[in-house]
Amino acid sequence: MKKFLFLLILLPTCLFAQDDAAALLNEAKNQYFAGEHEAALETYKNISKKNQNKDAFLNAAFIAMELGRPRDCTDIVNAALKIYQKDAELLEYLGEAYLSDGQFLASEKIFSAMLEQNKKDLYYIDLARSQLGLGETDAAAASLETAAKGETLVSYSNYMLGTLYEDKKDYSSAAKYYLKAVNYDSQFLEARLRYAGVLEKLQNINEAWKQYRTVYTADKNIETAKKAMDELTPKLTKTQQEILQPKEISAHTIVKQIAVDESSLPVIKVGIGAKADGSPSARDNLIFNVNGDFKIADSKTGAAVAAGSKGGDWEIKIIKGKTYIIPPKKPQILFTSGVTIKPVATDVHIPTIILRKIMTGAAMTWASVDDKEYRGDIEVTYNRRLKTLVIINHVNIEDYVAGVLASEMPTRFPPEALRAQAVLARTYALRHLGRHKKYGYDLCDTQNCQVYGGVQAESETATEAVRATEGMTLDYKGKPADAVFSSNCGGFTQSSKDAGWSDSPYLVPTSDYKNFDFENLQPYQFKELLQYPQDAYSKFTRFLSPASYRWARVVQESDLRDIIKKNKKDIGKILSIVPAERSISGYVSKVLVTGEKGTVTLEKENNIRHNLALGMLRSTYFIVQPVYVNKELKEFVFFGGGWGHGVGFCQTGAAGRADEGQKYEDIILHYYPGTELKDIRKN
Repeated sequence: MKKFLFLLILLPTCLFAQDDAAALLNEAKNQYFAGEHEAALETYKNISKKNQNKDAFLNAAFIAMELGRPRDCTDIVNAALKIYQKDAELLEYLGEAYLSDGQFLASEKIFSAMLEQNKKDLYYIDLARSQLGLGETDAAAASLETAAKGETLVSYSNYMLGTLYEDKKDYSSAAKYYLKAVNYDSQFLEARLRYAGVLEKLQNINEAWKQYRTVYTADKNIETAKKAMDELTPKLTKTQQEILQPKEISAHTIVKQIAVDESSLPVIKVGIGAKADGSPSARDNLIFNVNGDFKIADSKTGAAVAAGSKGGDWEIKIIKGKTYIIPPKKPQILFTSGVTIKPVATDVHIPTIILRKIMTGAAMTWASVDDKEYRGDIEVTYNRRLKTLVIINHVNIEDYVAGVLASEMPTRFPPEALRAQAVLARTYALRHLGRHKKYGYDLCDTQNCQVYGGVQAESETATEAVRATEGMTLDYKGKPADAVFSSNCGGFTQSSKDAGWSDSPYLVPTSDYKNFDFENLQPYQFKELLQYPQDAYSKFTRFLSPASYRWARVVQESDLRDIIKKNKKDIGKILSIVPAERSISGYVSKVLVTGEKGTVTLEKENNIRHNLALGMLRSTYFIVQPVYVNKELKEFVFFGGGWGHGVGFCQTGAAGRADEGQKYEDIILHYYPGTELKDIRKN
């Protein structure tokens, strides 16, 4: 009886303690996501002392590492290990804290022991980092070779192998591993730049020049790449055109009408060959070819200026500040304002227009200058302020969507994903009409708007998706929704507000994970999610590099110092990168970069991505770790997820959902809750 009464007295106390711990954990979590990391750290530490709660220990360890305090982390974890002996999660934090603190012998011992229990790719890399710190390069190479055969950190392990062999002056081996790193992740500019450097040492001049050009095209601020290109140019054994092999179109495509009825469709004006910011690229001439009869009219008055028929290249050119049309074998024609090339369609033939040497993929690693082919009309104006010709494609919205779809999404994706993207491409265009009106067009053909490739980008599967969704758009309260999308959300989408944009009721966080409790997410789980990929719809990388879902970037301290100095201010040698604010989706919304001379604050996703790496990071969904060599900060390693801003529609997630049988309507409404589908043909 006395024992029973004792239990009755004890039970409410135990329940109270559990409730108290849960309330404190929730308080700490709220502090963390409110950007109050110091307060969250203290709350988690207090919970761990009072309740010995494992989640509290892990969260405290995670935040201590994020704040750049590895010794605090070791104290927290060592206290936890007295209770949770040999716990793998805690031991991993301890090993990485020792690594960050330069205690390589201790970290080597931990990761060697952990690999006996679980052969994770990250353990091999952390072991290799420990071995390198101890000067054991052969052992480190063996560890990295094993990691490079894994699934999750291929680019990082190959990059490290490249640097290891480059330091040994074994440039052939270094080139082999750097190439593997960039083949896995084309956006890893740091690896590509080093690859170019060892190719130059191997006297592979043509390929070295090509790689330097790829780096410089992606980021014009990388002066070392431009300088190297200039120095190598006189040494090339092939012409630049032979090396780059631009795409040339020798014959027109036979096209068919896409929309059932084109008579009442909206017409989109697309700026062709635009720069990364959507503005016109510089050019003083345009060569074009039409596979049928055409007229050239004054763009303002409609008055006839010239006419032509199939066969022969025509040119529009600026000569001494004046614009001329130059027909084949005919006198040139002066015009004073814009002109529009208008192909004449018949019942049996829809002419297309080929434009020569058009910029494609501005500021991306795949940037090139190729021939392009378009439906509709082509307007050419002379922008006197910019001193350049501006090329504008006038095309109906269904033809436009067909030229966007395959440029923005792999056509091997499941049909329902393509249909969803078609609806969003149509919606995006209608909402953003006039976005670049100061240049004379509605939208550009780059990622600044939507990538538009014209006829050459069309495909049978993409056209089917356009026809299956003809006229369908996404609306919110009677107007086209802001149908933004990114390539891969990495498992979570983030809100437009957290990205640094205006707040939106339907651009809110959504989860793409299949078996993860988003509602009860703990901050420390971002490390697990980013370094050990969980199953998610956006993990559908059957036709993409896995780097679109999970990636790693190694950024040299010296490179970061130069980027911050050029874009922001000189803060001297970089001492730390601290994610000061992180949204509930895991995306970093505020970063403090501290140097010997001061601190720079980075906010908004685009600003953060462009200031923490060469070119830009794939996303702001990342954790970051410093790497020390001989107690000197050498570089930062970013472990990240996804590609793009992560707001709204997740293209790869849509493919994963479609692959499991979800319909395009349901897929769209998952990513834009509160919106509705609408048919513009019924207006």
